Formats: sequence, C-alpha cells, structure tokens
Amino acid sequence: MDIGIFGATGVIGSRVLTEARERGHRVTAFTRDAARIPAEHGGADWRVANWLDIDSVAAAIDGLDVVISAINAGHGVDGTIAEADNFVIAARAMIGALHRHPSVRLINLGGAGSLEIAPGLLLVDGPDFDRGLVENLRVPVEYRKAVQAGVDALNLYRLSNRNWTYVSPSSGRINPGERTGRFRIGGDQLLLGGGDISAEDVAVALIDEAELPRFVQRRFTVGY
Repeated sequence: MDIGIFGATGVIGSRVLTEARERGHRVTAFTRDAARIPAEHGGADWRVANWLDIDSVAAAIDGLDVVISAINAGHGVDGTIAEADNFVIAARAMIGALHRHPSVRLINLGGAGSLEIAPGLLLVDGPDFDRGLVENLRVPVEYRKAVQAGVDALNLYRLSNRNWTYVSPSSGRINPGERTGRFRIGGDQLLLGGGDISAEDVAVALIDEAELPRFVQRRFTVGY
C-alpha cells in the first residue's frame, strides 16, 4: 500500500512512519520545511508539501492509496494557540484535494475535545473542561481555541462526501512510550479510565485502520 504522512516529523507522525514501514508499506513523508527532513529517512520518500494549500496537497497525494494527517497547528503550546485556525484551514485543503483525487482515503488525527462525555455533550463544552486544561494538561485556558478548531475541522469533514476517517484519541497527552498493541476502540464517546495512550499505540491504531477500514466517513476513538 502507498501511504502518505503529513506531520511526519512530529511525535506521532514519526511513529506512524515507523509502523507503516515495519508492516511493509511504501511511505511518502511530507513536511512543510525541507530543513526538518531527518538525515535518516527511515525508509520513506521525503517531500516538501504545504498542508495549508489545496494545490500543494493535491499534488502531494496524487497516486497514493491512503493519506494520514498527524499535523499540529503550530509549534509548542503557544504556537498551537496562536495558529489554531490552521486546523480548519488544513481540513479545507485536505477536502479540496480529495475532491481532485476521490480514490485517495484520508485518515485525520484530531483531538479528544469533540468526543462526547454525555449524549450530545462534547468534552470541550463540559463544565470542567477549562479546569482540566490548566490542572491536568498544564496548558492555559486559551488552549480551548485550538481544541474548538479541532471540533470545527471534524464538522467540515462530516459535511463532505469524501473518503475520510477522523481519529480522536481518548487521551489528554500523547507522548513517546511503549508499543503494546493493546487498546480499546470506540465511536463518538470518550473512553474513560485508561490513562494517556502512547504515540506508538496511536500509530498502531492508525495503520490498523489504513489496512482494514472500519470507520469510513466516521470518527473513532482509541484509548487504554
């Protein structure tokens, strides 16, 4: 399978690259900055592409089977807040590019804020969300802007008729850790009680979905 990865230099994207290569897939890794291409290519074909631009994305995904987007709006907490709108801009670019390449499938990694904590009640709209940002994630309340942008991006995908899947880990933090291959899969409801999932296991879930599609034009969550 030919798999493209946007955000391949990031914590999760780099592990998606490794997981895909170890399973024998051909990987094209994309970055917006040529200076960030690693010296060791990890068996991938590295290219420069701007995930904020429809034309750039469309050219990049031509000929691929699956595209996995693990982008972040900006660098670090402050950058993500300042450039939160990039989540929505990127979603529009991806959808536009998929219109030009309808056979290509997109798997987009998002956040947990759009998951439900009660029927019809999103995590981001819950009464304790702001406190959780500060006390649990150790980020300022302004980070809500980035979380809401992720919700808005998901809604854009839901309004499209393209071949997309949206993945929301049920985890506040996703850090490097152990690849266990053991996790729970859910739908639109937040999975409780499992703690933070590793970047390695998120990568497993993403490549599992690429290989065996179960959530076409749907969102799913993954957690311990």
